[in-house]
Amino acid sequence: MPRVRYFAQAREAAGTGAEDVPGATVAEVLGAAVDRHGEELQAVLATAAVWLDGEPCGPDDAVAEGGEVAVLPPVSGGFAR
Repeated sequence: MPRVRYFAQAREAAGTGAEDVPGATVAEVLGAAVDRHGEELQAVLATAAVWLDGEPCGPDDAVAEGGEVAVLPPVSGGFAR
């Protein structure tokens, strides 16, 4: 089963840093994750970068058994003076 890793706001929305989620494509995996965690995660996914096994990917990319999908929301911040 694929593993989804959540970072920053995605981690907060999912309530976990990582979990196993079923699916054969990136879209299926993320759809199953949204079914588990709801609208808050869906909102994060709207602006997040998604990587598959350490590389940028698209929704139709196949996810192998044991593959890793990483959800990387945009990060803001910087130097405050």
